Amino acid sequence: MNKKLVSASVLATALIALPLLTMAGFNPGDPPAANEAITIIGLIDLVIEFIWPVVVIIVILLFTFAAFQFFTANGDPEKVGQARQAFIWGIAGTVVIFLAWSIPFIIRNTLQV
Repeated sequence: MNKKLVSASVLATALIALPLLTMAGFNPGDPPAANEAITIIGLIDLVIEFIWPVVVIIVILLFTFAAFQFFTANGDPEKVGQARQAFIWGIAGTVVIFLAWSIPFIIRNTLQV
């Protein structure tokens, strides 16, 4: 058999087995304790806290894009109309986002949770 082929297959086998050999003595410790204090309301609050900054950044970028369209329109009525539509849709989207953001709070206050 060809010596290069044998040495390449031995090297490949060693490289494949290397992660297994390095993790053989790994002790991850005790499993974490389950957090039984989390509720559905708490989970919804966590999701909202995570998503809210992302939504704010998207809204800021949307209005910046609409302003950029206004500045680059140079008086062209068609481009000004597109920029105005982008601004109007940005306002509509912001209103929908604020309404969606307030729904969990309205439900919580209604159910007295």
